[in-house]
Amino acid sequence: MIEIVQLGKEEIFLVHKLAHDIWPKAFRNIISSDQINYMLDWMYDINTLEEQVQTGHLFYVVKEDGVAKGFIGLEPNYPDIEILRIHKFYVLTECQGKGMGRVLFNKAVDVAFDLDLSTLHLNVNRFNPSVEFYKHLGFQVVAEEDIDIGRDYFMEDYIMELNLS
Repeated sequence: MIEIVQLGKEEIFLVHKLAHDIWPKAFRNIISSDQINYMLDWMYDINTLEEQVQTGHLFYVVKEDGVAKGFIGLEPNYPDIEILRIHKFYVLTECQGKGMGRVLFNKAVDVAFDLDLSTLHLNVNRFNPSVEFYKHLGFQVVAEEDIDIGRDYFMEDYIMELNLS
């Protein structure tokens, strides 16, 4: 059975654990292992994730038979009003292609409608194969940006949006 569960501060460790399982495989052909570790330490620190929950970020995990298989992190009204920002959206490699990403995406759409937000917005590495998944869902590339994250590392991203109205 597949289900979606919203996480509170007490369960946010699931996102931390999943990210550490997913990222080394998902990004191994895109960025260096040093950059992967740097970004995991920066973006998926337990304290950082707990603070995000406390400041209004919404985290959901998709579970199959009670076991967490992926997650999505959302922020309402960022970067502008009427936008639901997808900050984090990952499924275990071995679970991709089984509909779990679609379940998480549908949750994001439901949240957007519940909050009366008209656009989904995300950044994705330009070399990540998931760009095609997002296009399949209806997202369009609206811009490119290179973000300096320190230590001479850059996030080379597309900014993608999906208008829900």
